Amino acid sequence: MARLGLCLSFLVIFHILHMFGAADSTIARHSSPTAFIKASCRATDYPALCVQSLAGYASAIRHSERQLAQTALTVSLARVRSAQSFVAKLTRVRGIKPREYRAVKDCIENMGDSVDRLGQSVRELGQTGRAFGQDFMWHMSNVETWVSAALTDESTCLDGFSGRFMDGNIKTAITRRVNNVAQVTSNALALVNRFAAKHRAASAAKQP
Repeated sequence: MARLGLCLSFLVIFHILHMFGAADSTIARHSSPTAFIKASCRATDYPALCVQSLAGYASAIRHSERQLAQTALTVSLARVRSAQSFVAKLTRVRGIKPREYRAVKDCIENMGDSVDRLGQSVRELGQTGRAFGQDFMWHMSNVETWVSAALTDESTCLDGFSGRFMDGNIKTAITRRVNNVAQVTSNALALVNRFAAKHRAASAAKQP
């Protein structure tokens, strides 16, 4: 009898947990797109910036993990392009020092590389809608690799301005702009990783 009672208790608890899980799932499905974005952005290193940069696209994102990652990459790409144009203008600043000029030119190249990699990532992620299994994971691995490399490109730009001898208005302006871009790209990478991880978990759950 004791064993039977224990089994019944376990079944009751399991049923209650299942009910709560279903309720949470229902709440997630019926929450607003903005709430979905806020919840998803908790997985990033800069959640406030994440929400600020993506909230305007809530109607397009809705509750789609793929569309969220795609939008985050597209926003990052636009920010990097803008930063590249901004940095390029600094080569024409009056009184720029030779070492500053070289660092700015290198940064322009780094930003160009970042634009290329993020552009590739946006296109590659777009291919996942028609991919399944190993094919899907191959596309996602490419996206994760390229976004990570884009983030490295942005960091490399800032490395060119390290040291006190580079201090000045040009360094301050570039550091502020590129830091913001790097944070947006970091958030995009986190959301891409989150999307890939959820797909891996779902695929693993389907396996016998």
